[in-house]
Amino acid sequence: MPRKKELPEFKGDRIPAFASEEEEREFWDSYSFAEAMERGVLEPVEEPLELAPELAEKIRTKRVTLRLRVSQIEAAKRIAKEKDIPYQTLLRSWIAEAIRREQEKRA
Repeated sequence: MPRKKELPEFKGDRIPAFASEEEEREFWDSYSFAEAMERGVLEPVEEPLELAPELAEKIRTKRVTLRLRVSQIEAAKRIAKEKDIPYQTLLRSWIAEAIRREQEKRA
């Protein structure tokens, strides 16, 4: 069995430095933002952020309706609960990742 990669330790007083974006992604898959907020490592932003127009357009969202099998929704809910995130957020991240992979294949 392959040995699991060691991630930087989250000591609670600071977010560790990461060697790569992949390592950072793996770290946040293992630890929750809520935990970091509770420990006072991350602070909530009190004032609204002003974004450059091109960035604001990039993050704009639109509501869509998808019909999924009940078993798919229940599976996503179980996985999201383990990751301590809302299941809709998990589904959105899966869709974004699949789109990114498809775009890379076509580039």
